[in-house]
Amino acid sequence: MITKRIIPCLDVKDGRVVKGTNFKGLSDVSSPVELAKYYSDSGADELVFYDITASAEGRAIFTDILTEAARNVFIPLTVGGGINTLSDFDRVLKCGADKVSVNSGAIRNPELISEAAKRYGDQCVVISSDIKRVDGEFRVFAKGGRIDTGMEAISWIKRCVDMGAGEVVVNSIDTDGVKGGFDIELLRLVTEAVKVPVIASGGAGSVDHFIDLFRKIPNIDAGLAASVFHFGEIKIPDLKSALDKAGINVRI
Repeated sequence: MITKRIIPCLDVKDGRVVKGTNFKGLSDVSSPVELAKYYSDSGADELVFYDITASAEGRAIFTDILTEAARNVFIPLTVGGGINTLSDFDRVLKCGADKVSVNSGAIRNPELISEAAKRYGDQCVVISSDIKRVDGEFRVFAKGGRIDTGMEAISWIKRCVDMGAGEVVVNSIDTDGVKGGFDIELLRLVTEAVKVPVIASGGAGSVDHFIDLFRKIPNIDAGLAASVFHFGEIKIPDLKSALDKAGINVRI
């Protein structure tokens, strides 16, 4: 049985970790370096860093914060935000990232996925998709959830994996920050469509939501969350203990 991963997500804006609801109403949380170290020490399996305004502002991702965080954590680090070229991949990896997450950059230039996979390996390329229901269809959004691309989400994710993406992060805008549970319908469709690891993001509000996720979608690889971890509503050691007791394989 595959060991399920628990992944805190750090959304970084202006050098601080922030969190909102449905990708809106951002509020300050903490220093990303301090928070990353805390999660590394608390038993998180991986960390995800998003520079959430890099794409919208048309700039390169932060590097000083990333380099400092990478020095302080000893678990895999995925970084995204403003990744548009192979040079962006190269810079982020040299700062200490293990994997690079791309969203808007791949929407603008899908070939970026195959080019990055050839140069750095499939395992390094993560397609992160911000998805929302529009007129009964799952749509891909760009620019940090600001722009509806008009693309149907499941076919887009499948295309990205076929081009070389080795992992998928599914960000449900509908459930983001609501704390009502993961978007099971959406996540099930994605896991049925691709054979690479899939990470669920958006909606975690309790330990039971993680148990529900892994029980309802046994082949999902990881659960990602932000505010419930940031504000101490769920502590990672407690979550892993509960998952273990529920018969879900996790690294204790």
